[in-house]
Amino acid sequence: MAFVRCDMMSHALQMNTSFLAVLPEDRPLETAPVVYLLHGLTDNCTGWHRFSRVEAYARAKGAVLVMPEVQRSFYTDMQAGGAYYTYVSEELPRFCEGLFRLSSRPRQRYVMGLSMGGYGALKCALRAPERYAGCAAFSAVTDVNDYLEQRRADPGPLGREAAALFGPGRPAPRQDDLFALAEDLPAGAALPSLYLTCGEQDGLFAMNRRFADHLEQRGIPFAAEYWPGAHSWDFWDESVRRALDRLLPG
Repeated sequence: MAFVRCDMMSHALQMNTSFLAVLPEDRPLETAPVVYLLHGLTDNCTGWHRFSRVEAYARAKGAVLVMPEVQRSFYTDMQAGGAYYTYVSEELPRFCEGLFRLSSRPRQRYVMGLSMGGYGALKCALRAPERYAGCAAFSAVTDVNDYLEQRRADPGPLGREAAALFGPGRPAPRQDDLFALAEDLPAGAALPSLYLTCGEQDGLFAMNRRFADHLEQRGIPFAAEYWPGAHSWDFWDESVRRALDRLLPG
């Protein structure tokens, strides 16, 4: 597998940013499945490659991995900050498809992530389901309003950060609320395959079960697996292995 670090000028973000890519060397890249792999709140674009065996799992599948840098943005076009959703969902795929000659076919494009990145992956898939063949979310922040409400009460940096995302004291708009996005999907819409995991000892376990119940009530097909585990790389390493096996061909 080839390993690439790329620094690029993002027009959506109006600044230079970085991403990592892992590319199979034994097949034409336009035939490979492409996985956009999203990091969590306290990581950066190196987290997945440093702390998991995802490159080995991708090699077994002949898959491309693209791991972007988004700071603590919640993959959101921020009220006071960068347009990170636009960057990850539109600009970055277009750039990578041109640079590496990757396929632009939705049937070869996947999005996955952990924690904040799990939220980002689900937001990408639910806002634009026609763009993806599959989506996986591990220990995801599925209820962003519940999660951020705790931070809004903080008089220091966490409170200011929450205000920068969606505005001071405001709930997330429907386009950033996973529960609302699930409600707004047209009946009978073609959806990517959805796969959810969360550790039973994870502090986000309750909201993950609540979101799974919401999908079930809406008649949205998905698969979910829960097993003993915390909010940790041990759990996410096993989760991404299972997700690649479940969602990718071969």
